[in-house]
Amino acid sequence: MGRISGVDVPRDKRAVIALTYVYGIGKSASIKILERAKIDENTRMKDLTEDEISRIRSVVDKDYEVEGDLRRSINMNVKRLMDIGSYRGLRHRKGLPVRGQRTHTNARGRKGPKKTVGARTKK
Repeated sequence: MGRISGVDVPRDKRAVIALTYVYGIGKSASIKILERAKIDENTRMKDLTEDEISRIRSVVDKDYEVEGDLRRSINMNVKRLMDIGSYRGLRHRKGLPVRGQRTHTNARGRKGPKKTVGARTKK
């Protein structure tokens, strides 16, 4: 099993799909990574040699911010918005949608389960 950026990527999947198991690498990024490493994207991970895996590792380490570093930078950006008191930061602090979505209805994923107000629920 190949370890890339501290993640065990699945052996039985194609390389282009297996790379997407790393946080911060999507399908288009994995295609670019494999092109730069000169590896066919239809090759299964179990068929790659140790040299090919190390080439993938070097491209990812050199050009992409992934896993812990990416998570840390995203959290720092959100924390910065909250600290300076911007509108987006206030929305993050209150747990409301940040990008202008409506909240009168919907937004249950961001606001959490519905809280009944007023009339009691039937027993």
